[in-house]
Amino acid sequence: MTGRGLGPTAGALRHVVLMAGAVIMLSPFVWMVLSSFKPQSEILTAELTFLPQRWAAIENYATVWTRVPMGRFLLNGAIVTASIFALQVLVNLPCAYALAKLRFRGRRALFAVVLLGLLIPIHATAIPIYILFHHAGILNTYAALILPFAISVFGIFMLRQFFMTVPDDLIDAARIDGVSEIGIVWRVMLPTAMPAVTAFGIFSVVAHWNDYFWPLIAIGTRELYTPPLGVAFFRLNDGGTEYGVLMAAATIVIMPLVAAFLLAQRRFIEGVTFTGLKG
Repeated sequence: MTGRGLGPTAGALRHVVLMAGAVIMLSPFVWMVLSSFKPQSEILTAELTFLPQRWAAIENYATVWTRVPMGRFLLNGAIVTASIFALQVLVNLPCAYALAKLRFRGRRALFAVVLLGLLIPIHATAIPIYILFHHAGILNTYAALILPFAISVFGIFMLRQFFMTVPDDLIDAARIDGVSEIGIVWRVMLPTAMPAVTAFGIFSVVAHWNDYFWPLIAIGTRELYTPPLGVAFFRLNDGGTEYGVLMAAATIVIMPLVAAFLLAQRRFIEGVTFTGLKG
């Protein structure tokens, strides 16, 4: 029985459940923003207050920008995430096309290797990559932050699943017109897969914008710190954690992600919806 056949009561119940889930998900972010408006004394008080009794937003946010070069950290994050995403699209798109539309011996085994790669976390390869970069002399550079993530097995899997939904007739028509396989990838498949590329882009940007583990290992120069490392400046100090300033820094770091998601929301939903319709 479909949800439409259950009647208005079931529909209302479904909306209530969804709204309750949305409230649960958004509550930590709302509390973070409200805490960034409060002075330290109100945050540490035993009395729970939703809105600040004394607004300290200007003081907290001004401290973020004056104590550390937050603008530089945000710029570093933008450079790193944009470069990683560009390299991932450059590598993942041809790989996904080959796995989805080309017929060659070992294709299924190669796809199984891609699926196996999804199970390997960055923590398992961090030490070998660190040693390799040390001998190559590229630690404390943008390259050290970008190169380990130039290939995304999740991106290959996601785009491959989307390409499986693309009709073969479209590719055959391009071949009849004399378009090469590389030309098909960039002139036919890329425009078709823009919803999936946008959806993957959201996943990629969020993951690497918020990455704290690898930049902490690979970078020791403050000028190359990414936003999460910048937020860590306010987490611990000799006088204790300044929670209002910390929440203000976290709010500043998270706002670009919120804006990017809102701008790409429709494409993101389309990409996630259509990816995986055909195995």
